[in-house]
Amino acid sequence: HKRQPVVFKEVVEQRVGGNRGVIGLMLESHLQEGNQTLGRDPSMLKYGVSITDACIDWDTTVETFTRMNEKLASVLAKRIA
Repeated sequence: HKRQPVVFKEVVEQRVGGNRGVIGLMLESHLQEGNQTLGRDPSMLKYGVSITDACIDWDTTVETFTRMNEKLASVLAKRIA
């Protein structure tokens, strides 16, 4: 999960470079980083941590999408025109 922003950045760079083969991405995101097992006692769960897939945290999600928007805004605007 920690590599997600790096991979996301690389795919964005590919799109900026003209590669139209990738049309979507998915990030695993939650309030807090990582994941945890449900276990027998739900009261032991940490707030905001996924019980399924490992996730990036909210701040990393915002940073990743902000950078994506900055890089892709002009590229995607050309597709609409």
